[in-house]
Amino acid sequence: MIAEGIVEVVWSGGRLLDEHYDEFAMQVRLPESPNVTLYFPVVQECPKGVNRWIEIPEAGKSSRDLKQPSPSLRLRAKP
Repeated sequence: MIAEGIVEVVWSGGRLLDEHYDEFAMQVRLPESPNVTLYFPVVQECPKGVNRWIEIPEAGKSSRDLKQPSPSLRLRAKP
């Protein structure tokens, strides 16, 4: 069982201009629990402001109900 790990990933390559596009990939070990949704809150800091993609829906709600939902990944059982 993994009891600790990375809790934050930060871009440190300097300013990323609006006309540039980039993807930020990371490799993670996922739990073997089916029917679980994992959330990955993101804070996007730009010279013009901050977007906090950190909202996690309450039970019975959907990410579509939120203004700035956290990215998520739904785990399913193997077929």
